[in-house]
Amino acid sequence: MPYSLVLNLIPKSPIPTGYLTGRHLHALFLTLVSSVDRNLGDRLHEATGNKPFTVSPLQTKKPSSKSRKHTLQWQHKKFIPANTNCWWRISLLDDNLFGELTQLWLNINPDQPWHLGPANLNIISILSTPKSNRPWVTSFSYQEIYENASDSQRIITLNFATPTCFRQGSYDTPMPTKDCVFNSLLNRWDKYSGMEFFEIPLESIYPSYLDINTEIVTDSRSKFIGVIGEVSYRIFGDIEPEKIKQINALADFAIYCGLGRKTPMGMGMTRRRSREVGE
Repeated sequence: MPYSLVLNLIPKSPIPTGYLTGRHLHALFLTLVSSVDRNLGDRLHEATGNKPFTVSPLQTKKPSSKSRKHTLQWQHKKFIPANTNCWWRISLLDDNLFGELTQLWLNINPDQPWHLGPANLNIISILSTPKSNRPWVTSFSYQEIYENASDSQRIITLNFATPTCFRQGSYDTPMPTKDCVFNSLLNRWDKYSGMEFFEIPLESIYPSYLDINTEIVTDSRSKFIGVIGEVSYRIFGDIEPEKIKQINALADFAIYCGLGRKTPMGMGMTRRRSREVGE
């Protein structure tokens, strides 16, 4: 069962910008895991390819539906002061991961300091129950995602909330083509759901609306160029309802798995949006 969880955090000392990068937050997640199961932490650290978790950049602002592009913070130009209310999204794709970390969820001590570089921070709460004001908190089984997916909805709108790019051959591209987007979703779905989809009709999917731009994310090791914003895709042609249902299930799955590269380090955070209901 995939989970998208939000942790509420408060730093007890300032967090320097150099420790707000994806690799430091990736390391913090593995530290949390290792605190209850060192073997599991080592296994996740050594995993290659599509890892069974994602983390977000650290957020200091509440999610807002008023933002035109519905983007999140992906880098900080200034340090985060002590006692700032922060939130941090973690998603788990493997069916067993949430259960393996039960002791972590049950025994979080809000007075226990965790370390992000030289800063101490406390985990105040962990949110796992969906609420209207928490768009990044959700959990449904893979079977439920599939069963709840529409077999008639032909418009799919995806919001790229943090910079997203895809590997094509030896190079990266920030362009969210149908092949890049839906193959990325399909690869993760097939790996973790136990419900493999066959012959998704990508040739029938075309972009119908774009409101995107590129952003550069830099740290001491690399430069990352990705797309943010919103793209709507439309399914054309005489497509059987079962295939439409599978495409919709993949789009609904995006909030858990993200898209493209470096999702375990905060990039590629994506969720489906409904333009029709003015979300």
